Amino acid sequence: MNYLLGDVQGCDDALGRLLAEIGFSPSRDHIVVLGDLVNRGPDSLAVLRRLRAMGDSATCLLGNHDLHLLALHYGARKPRRGDTVGEILDVPDRQAWIDWLRHRRMACMDGGWLCVHAGVIPQWDAADVLARAGEVEALLRSDALGGFLAEMYGDSPVRWSDALSGLERIRFIVNVLTRIRFCSAAGELDLKTKEGADAVPPGLHAWFAVPDRRTAGQPIAFGHWSTLGLIVQPDLLALDTGCVWGGALTAARVDGGRREVIQVPCRQAQRPGA
Repeated sequence: MNYLLGDVQGCDDALGRLLAEIGFSPSRDHIVVLGDLVNRGPDSLAVLRRLRAMGDSATCLLGNHDLHLLALHYGARKPRRGDTVGEILDVPDRQAWIDWLRHRRMACMDGGWLCVHAGVIPQWDAADVLARAGEVEALLRSDALGGFLAEMYGDSPVRWSDALSGLERIRFIVNVLTRIRFCSAAGELDLKTKEGADAVPPGLHAWFAVPDRRTAGQPIAFGHWSTLGLIVQPDLLALDTGCVWGGALTAARVDGGRREVIQVPCRQAQRPGA
């Protein structure tokens, strides 16, 4: 059975209870975790240990919080109030965990679903998304990673062009795959607004509501947007239901034409805004 799982963010207790709820078996089942494995919750290292122990039965995407951990490791970012990844950075085998994260995915296809952390721009089709994700994955595994992480943060460029190159190209791809919520029909990003879809700025759309986007009809699953809430549509699954903020951890079964949503409440809620 195939499952897709929303943002865990260090909530290992909820992750363990959800896996028990669905009766997950590594020998029979497969799960895609849609990014933000770590941070804000209390047990980020325990989450990584659990997911790594699952081997090939778990495909883990990287979200913005996971990239933040990499940036902290490489000295490209300073800790923020509310960060809870210090335990990972303090363990003797820290490098092994960083190397494991560097070999995770930025996007994947699973059971016909295109899986990303945040979303896509309307100018990309599924093949484009996977190709652009592959560019970032290659950099993550290269010796150039530290240099990129020092330049990763920023909101420009705001619009895609095939002519983009170097750090600007990779930064734009990362911003789309790990940060997008709203954009224009031309694919211009608004990375400031973080409220739900009803707070859409004038002239913009929630990325999945852009008319005639090239991924229309392609089933897409994503996390990242806790203020959006759960969306379950035939070709769209929004699965970040704010576990770390006192909501629930959500998984969706997506195999064999069957759709089932499984949720467990989080018992380890972070204080909102922390």
